[in-house]
Amino acid sequence: MSTEFIIGTIIGLIGIIPVIIQVVKWVKKPKLNELMKRLVDNRLSTKAHRKVLMRMNLILLRSGKHISSEYINNFVLEKRGKESVFTDLCLKHDWEPTKELCEMFMNGDYPSIRKKYWDMKNEHQKKDESTPKNAKKADAVPAQPKGKEIVYLSGLLEEHFPECFNRLTSILKKHGVDYRLLKGTKDIWCRDYMPIQIESGKLIQFRYEPSYLKGNKEWEDSRSDVREVCRLNGFEPVFSNINLDGGNVLLCSGRAIVSDRIFTENPEYTDKDQLVKDLSELLEAEVIIIPAQNSDMTGHADGMVRFIDHDTILGNNRSDEYKYWANGIEKVLKDYNLKYVDVPFFYGYKDSRHPDQAIGVYVNYLEVSNLIVLPVFEVEGNKDAEAIAAFKRIFPNKIIEVLNYNDVALEGGVLNCTTWVHRINS
Repeated sequence: MSTEFIIGTIIGLIGIIPVIIQVVKWVKKPKLNELMKRLVDNRLSTKAHRKVLMRMNLILLRSGKHISSEYINNFVLEKRGKESVFTDLCLKHDWEPTKELCEMFMNGDYPSIRKKYWDMKNEHQKKDESTPKNAKKADAVPAQPKGKEIVYLSGLLEEHFPECFNRLTSILKKHGVDYRLLKGTKDIWCRDYMPIQIESGKLIQFRYEPSYLKGNKEWEDSRSDVREVCRLNGFEPVFSNINLDGGNVLLCSGRAIVSDRIFTENPEYTDKDQLVKDLSELLEAEVIIIPAQNSDMTGHADGMVRFIDHDTILGNNRSDEYKYWANGIEKVLKDYNLKYVDVPFFYGYKDSRHPDQAIGVYVNYLEVSNLIVLPVFEVEGNKDAEAIAAFKRIFPNKIIEVLNYNDVALEGGVLNCTTWVHRINS
């Protein structure tokens, strides 16, 4: 046996060690049936049980199922066993306990659970049918109560853009929306440096060191200190070392949209999948990565798309978009079974003093409670009328107010960029 052969064999073995490690890690990943055992372990605390449910939810999101935040936050084991808890999960979330689902959770088929599920469903149906049609029904309780929402604005918005500030706050007052000013900020783009509030109500504060602010002293000096801003305004978030702007995070019903700019902003993560996994755990949501716009220095998702609901997004009209981006978003839609509603936008407005302006970006609207404040631009080539009609069609049950916010838009952002909505869970 030659020395070269031995050396080659050793090098080959060394090369497959990382693969073996990854396989072992994958095999060791807890499966749903293992987490189910932990969920009914009465030696664990209620807090620990709820953390188990969060981990189960992350696994389920990949298959299109979702454990509601309300269920997780209110879960108490008491003296229940696996069958009882699994049946309860199925009933509360309207999951039929098929053979496949039973095997995922219970490591085997349970026809008895299926029978119990259908017996209880039929019993509820009979009760509904026996209720007189004119009987007063109890008010429906939303699965995930939104609670009161407060709009926060940087105090600098009032100082530097008083007309835009007054127009916006007049609309908020008109509809009874509470607003407050943030202390200690260094620019008006509060969406980017304030924490992300996830469905459970928890605040996650990401590192705020965007690459696009680097290399320009004026811009670098305008970067707000996120810890100081949170301290001055009484917020106590969970801090993460992931570098991520708030304008690049869109959340809805257990899903999060983030642009692929996150990868270049976090070069210390050589494993992209690990970065997505860590982000998913922090946001307690399935993370959907979309392509960033090459022409947008920020790479933010909120200038391209927004959620309508769990299965539907709206976004800039694909027929008017760059082909590479339209092709990229089509792949995302297919991979995640998402529907896409096209809304107008327009390029072409020129201002030599403001090369990075956001004139024409309708998707950067403010949504708070039942109100949408939609930017209109009132410049040559605008599509204001088309946009207003589209939003009234998309959101028939919401109040649509329009606002000329051009003084701010010329600086590179619109309404979502300059607002931060904080929900106080009821």
